Amino acid sequence: MVGFTSIQEGHLPVFCFFLVMYLLTLMENGILILVVAMEKHLHTPMYFFLIHLSCLDICYTSLTVPKMLAGFGSSSGRTISYSACLTQLYLFTFLGSTECFLLAAMAYDRYVAICVPLRYQAIVGRDTCLLLTGGSWLAGLLTPVLPIYYMSQLTFCGPNVIDHFFCDASPLLVLSCTDISLKEMIDFLVSLAVLLISSFIIVVSYVYIISTVLKIHSLAGRHRAFSTCTAHLAVVSVFYGTLFFMYVRTKVDSSVINFNKVVSVFYAIVTPVLNPLIYSLRNTEVKGALYRVIAKTKQFAM
Repeated sequence: MVGFTSIQEGHLPVFCFFLVMYLLTLMENGILILVVAMEKHLHTPMYFFLIHLSCLDICYTSLTVPKMLAGFGSSSGRTISYSACLTQLYLFTFLGSTECFLLAAMAYDRYVAICVPLRYQAIVGRDTCLLLTGGSWLAGLLTPVLPIYYMSQLTFCGPNVIDHFFCDASPLLVLSCTDISLKEMIDFLVSLAVLLISSFIIVVSYVYIISTVLKIHSLAGRHRAFSTCTAHLAVVSVFYGTLFFMYVRTKVDSSVINFNKVVSVFYAIVTPVLNPLIYSLRNTEVKGALYRVIAKTKQFAM
């Protein structure tokens, strides 16, 4: 895997940048999980989904960044076996698909909270949360099965050099010396299905949310109701914007692989760093809980 080692100068700054981003991802998401777990008043459906999102972000970056960082050190760090490459592609597709479905589940949660608040506890109970998260993980697990099977049927004649920092579908298809038209169509249809199903749920949920918010006469009431959705909307916009650009295409173009590599950095490395910040900086509950956890930690240390 070439990764970013083709950069002639500035290897150390690039290495340090990705290392810092990875450590920040682990720290921010780890702290968010810890805070939600320790604060009982945060044991609500919204934060239950948020813990799963943080776990996904940790897994997302841990699947790609350590191997990429190893590639900066030696040529052996850039090599990957065929089976490990397919495994990485499977897991990355699995985690990405799961995040799509989880974001859709979070949109449904916001819809119930704003549009039918009096029935919120009854509708989005413990069993519903488990069903939505379990369904998201299961749907994500099944999504890559067909694409990976067809990928494994292709023949690669060399040179076996992947112009990317992880085993993604597009740079792998460029290396195949067999007909990839069926594989491209399978990838397109599967990606389109995942994105359309999850984004449809999100769009419909927010149509009802906006309709309900507009019926609130008080301006302060509108702001208070919609402020609970701004973090989720920001995460959805960033994540889905890059995914639609990257994966809903029918033709592989090797001339844009390097640009795709940069876009991949954004949703695979930058977004997991931004997600916990987006959900915590504008959330007084999380900030207050974080201060209390820090205070408890200091007292325990003393």
